[in-house]
Amino acid sequence: MKIGETAEKNFRAYLKENPYPGRGLVLGRSEADTWVIVYWIMGRSTNSRNRRFVIERGTLRTEPVDPALVKDPSLIIYDAMLDLPGTYLVSNGDQTRTMYETLGKGGAIEEALSTREREPDAPNFTPRINGMLRFQGHIVEAVLAILKANPIDPALTDRYYYYPATPAAGFGLGLTTYRGDGDPLPAFTGDPLVLPCTGKGEAVLQAYWDALDKSNRVSMAVKEITDQGSKSRILVANRF
Repeated sequence: MKIGETAEKNFRAYLKENPYPGRGLVLGRSEADTWVIVYWIMGRSTNSRNRRFVIERGTLRTEPVDPALVKDPSLIIYDAMLDLPGTYLVSNGDQTRTMYETLGKGGAIEEALSTREREPDAPNFTPRINGMLRFQGHIVEAVLAILKANPIDPALTDRYYYYPATPAAGFGLGLTTYRGDGDPLPAFTGDPLVLPCTGKGEAVLQAYWDALDKSNRVSMAVKEITDQGSKSRILVANRF
């Protein structure tokens, strides 16, 4: 199967025909030959849906739409995208800040995530999904990581790291928190998904936003990175 066919098959099966992939992220290169980071959130409960993305001084974060409806902010309010010089970070929780602080002190992403566990939301034990793009001239280092509950003892956390080669223009690699809907929710399994990144940032945002289930989608952002990592912009779509 050709790479384009694989990407479209994954896009259809894991996103368009899947009512609940949960949160997800993609690191890739658009056909405009810029790097993109895609991140989205979904929700089934009122607490999870009561959110939107906001951009503040280059940081993408979540905030409640109605603060009065917030029951537990610990797993739903966080910085989703943070930047260091030449380094761009994304995650589905407050571990974005952990990575930012560790890398800012000269540490590594593996060191940062070694201090974190899967989310404590039993019985789902939601995985923590994470991504990094680091620019060093024409060389770009990409890292994807997922922290998941151990299948034998969910009190323990298994950590998986991926160091993919530079994807071809128009493609990216992605992780989601879940394989689909369920009770409990089934955690994502397998290698990162090859997915399409077609067109410029606006087109990527629209394609992924349209693919998500309308009842469960909450917010989506695309960060477009140009000029060998020196410039970026964030595009956002919010349900509320």
